Amino acid sequence: MAARGHVQDPNDRRLRPIYDYLDNGNNKMAIQQADKLLKKHKDLHCAKVLKAIGLQRTGKQDEAFTLAQEVATLEPTDDNSLQALTILYREMHRPELVTKLYEAAVKKVPLSEEYHSHLFMAYARVGEYKKMQQAGMALYKIVPKNPYYFWSVMSLVMQAISAQDEKLSQTMFLPLAERMVEKMVKEEKIEAEAEVQLYFMILERLGKCVEALDVIRGPLGEKLTSELQSRESKCMMLYRRLQRWPECNSLAHKLLLKNPDDWQFYPSYFDSLFHLMDQSWSPPEDGDHCSEGSVHHTVAEVMRFVEERITGEDGKDSRSLRGPYLARLELMHRLRERGCPEERLLGDPLELMVQFFGKFGDKPCCITDLKIYLHLLCPDQHVQFINRLGEAVPLGEQGDEGLCFPEDTKALQRHLCVSQLGRALGLHHALDPDGKLRLIAQLKAHYRHGLKFGTNALKTELQFSDMYCLMAAHVYVDLWKETGDDNMVWRCLGVLQEGLTLSPSNAQFKLLLLLVYCHLGAFEPVVDLYSSLDAKHVQHDTIGFLLTRYAESLGQFAAASQSCNFSLRFFHSNQKDTSEYIIQAYKYGAFEKIPEFIALRNRLNQSLHFAQVRTERMLLDLFLEADIVLSLEESVKAMSLSPEEDDIPWDTMRDNRDLTVFTSWDPKDRELTEEHRRRSLEEETVWLRLRSLTLRLLAALASPGRAPPPQNSDTTNENGVGGGSSVLGGLLGQLQLALQAAAQVAERRTQYPFLGPPSTRLASALSSGSCQCQAAALQLSVHLQELEDVGLDESSALQTQICNGFKSLVVQLQEILNRCKGDFLEMKEGKLKTRPSLLENLVFFVETVCVVLWTASHCAKVLRPLKTSLQKKKKKKKDANTALPAVVCGFQELTGGLQDLLTQTLEFIKGQETDITALKLAGLSLEGHTQDEEAFTKAAMDKVQSSYLRSLQEAGDLLRKRAETIKSLKI
Repeated sequence: MAARGHVQDPNDRRLRPIYDYLDNGNNKMAIQQADKLLKKHKDLHCAKVLKAIGLQRTGKQDEAFTLAQEVATLEPTDDNSLQALTILYREMHRPELVTKLYEAAVKKVPLSEEYHSHLFMAYARVGEYKKMQQAGMALYKIVPKNPYYFWSVMSLVMQAISAQDEKLSQTMFLPLAERMVEKMVKEEKIEAEAEVQLYFMILERLGKCVEALDVIRGPLGEKLTSELQSRESKCMMLYRRLQRWPECNSLAHKLLLKNPDDWQFYPSYFDSLFHLMDQSWSPPEDGDHCSEGSVHHTVAEVMRFVEERITGEDGKDSRSLRGPYLARLELMHRLRERGCPEERLLGDPLELMVQFFGKFGDKPCCITDLKIYLHLLCPDQHVQFINRLGEAVPLGEQGDEGLCFPEDTKALQRHLCVSQLGRALGLHHALDPDGKLRLIAQLKAHYRHGLKFGTNALKTELQFSDMYCLMAAHVYVDLWKETGDDNMVWRCLGVLQEGLTLSPSNAQFKLLLLLVYCHLGAFEPVVDLYSSLDAKHVQHDTIGFLLTRYAESLGQFAAASQSCNFSLRFFHSNQKDTSEYIIQAYKYGAFEKIPEFIALRNRLNQSLHFAQVRTERMLLDLFLEADIVLSLEESVKAMSLSPEEDDIPWDTMRDNRDLTVFTSWDPKDRELTEEHRRRSLEEETVWLRLRSLTLRLLAALASPGRAPPPQNSDTTNENGVGGGSSVLGGLLGQLQLALQAAAQVAERRTQYPFLGPPSTRLASALSSGSCQCQAAALQLSVHLQELEDVGLDESSALQTQICNGFKSLVVQLQEILNRCKGDFLEMKEGKLKTRPSLLENLVFFVETVCVVLWTASHCAKVLRPLKTSLQKKKKKKKDANTALPAVVCGFQELTGGLQDLLTQTLEFIKGQETDITALKLAGLSLEGHTQDEEAFTKAAMDKVQSSYLRSLQEAGDLLRKRAETIKSLKI
């Protein structure tokens, strides 16, 4: 509200109190003040709009809109009213109304630069690129400033980017944009770097690489100064596109002479060498090798160049640069890939890596640098390599535990790097269980010793030795997975909780804790852990899956709803935010960023995670509220759910998950592969399709009742009678196909790495029988519609079929319930064991009961009028037979069966709650633990116990509410 123009008139003074109230959030006082002012000055339009803003913010949207439209129809031209209406429409999420506002203002004040630029930005908010182009040119004609002209050019480029027809953008929009810029170039009117960037972007999109190269290397290229080496980077990219390998090679080696540590040019240098070798290129006999200068076209020249850079680094008094040493290893890797014998001339990879470690081992980046070249070592060199590195680590005297510890942080970093490389070479995994326990003891000792270097560290800083703690946790996970010993996972939680206490900002501790708790079936501690990660912006899309995957499946419905909201809030604000970014990019001439913002918006709109949380959130709302708070029909209407519409972009869906968010030092054979990624995406997509179809089927079930068929009419569909059933039938057909695809995916039983993507709920949904039972329940609604058409008189076979369906549902639900039975948490031989699969099955039972009850409610609505109609007919005929129709008896049996099932389930849940509460965790003896370790481990156990109780309580509460709804199912 602060930007209110600079109109020095009495009205500004009168309006100021209202602005102040709105700025301070005192909306009621703002409305009262506006009313007072309007009594005295009825024609003060701005006061009306400010009142509307107050009404909008107090939830009276309809009143606010009516008031705003009163002012908008008067087509105001005063700055105060226009700005206030702009703010109001933005808060209403109606940016298209702002365009109409300024279109009218521009007609009335055609020479106003301010209103024309506001109109342009209003079009930018709604993505009206053609109108933006016209508005930009109109603005340039009024005020001939370069930025306005280039706004118009950029709008043409945006039309090309957004055009469905690629041919149209290549033959019309981009050539026109090119001609417009060329006109300015000929007239020598190009002033700013942004204008050159835009020209380059147009030529690049047209595929005119030669012309683009001329621009970059010519006088216009001199304007590219905002980024370091901007011209050189662009030239390199164009040379690669044009496959001008001599120039690419020459430019790369010139740039590397200037800065031998600039890694981005080494790959181009090596790529160009091998392309030149493949083409058998040789330099001309006289003159320069190419326009950029001399070319290194043989392996010997490139090796000599790299060795010279290393010699230069070795001779320096100051600290050496890593680039040349890594370049040697990269060249060795590429030569080995091509089977070139010259690889041997570079030396022994083991010696080169030991040398690299000697120079850079005290830097945290050493592990990531060397890890990618470990494959150059032979398997029988692995132990020798680690021993050689160990010799290069300066350690102090042997302590009480028989271990030598580093005496400063640099030595600690070297020792840590050796441990990390040992794990990356698979040496940790090769140990037997006792060997792994000894390794853990060493890692924990080094971790605790290293804490003395961080005694004065701030809470936001990490401890120097944190990675020892994380590695110990990883080895505990290895032991848990290999031996099935639950003690290992409790110890893992204990060591991570200890690490987090001393280093509360360590995101890796939080992430691994989050994952282990979820694997144990405890979601309650995860909410606070994820919240403390303080995920920002796009992270809600990239790591949000860690939260949303487990929340509902572990029975924490309230937390599941909250976690979906976290993500959805970000996705919904993305639309609005992106428009603002685009406007800022236009204002400041950052044209090359505009397509990037559009790409980001598309990437988020097409996100797999967005589609998942949207679907799961709506299903959750139905499970928690439909027929409890609101009827199913009202719930579906409130969500604007349409069974006919599928708003998930299946063909363009993107997997934006960050599956490498966990720090891992696993060897290559245990790492996440592309096949894992592909299978995970396929599994996620199939599960999403099942959930989406279930949601749409529930919406179809809740669609308004069908009109009774007219007498002697065959055109049932035209009268809306067949419409509902055809949608339902079509969706059920799709559901059957999706279930077949799901069965094939589940049969593979793909095992992902522990730190890789989590498996979906798909396999357990099928094995529990939940999906099949829900499909059977929804299928019944189609038979009910057939019964509605035929009536109760002549439908004995159909009634028998429906009754069998009712019986089958109760049997299937009983089977799902049987799969939940067992102790969720149990104490065996002094060890605490969790059984999360039973909890997941209980949640599937709860979801399936909801679907069956909604189907039963639908059946009751169909059967009530049919039964009444039959009784009336019997009265007329004076039929003494009072026997109920078979379908009505079957329905009564169904409701009775459901009531019994729910009573049985609630008793089971109550029994589990009693058993879990009775577990005496305090009495557990944890062998081999120090007192501190025992305290942290028992705290973790308490959290798991509390989480299971919370899950059982939420499931029980929901089932009790559902049991109440059975009473309303009487016919």
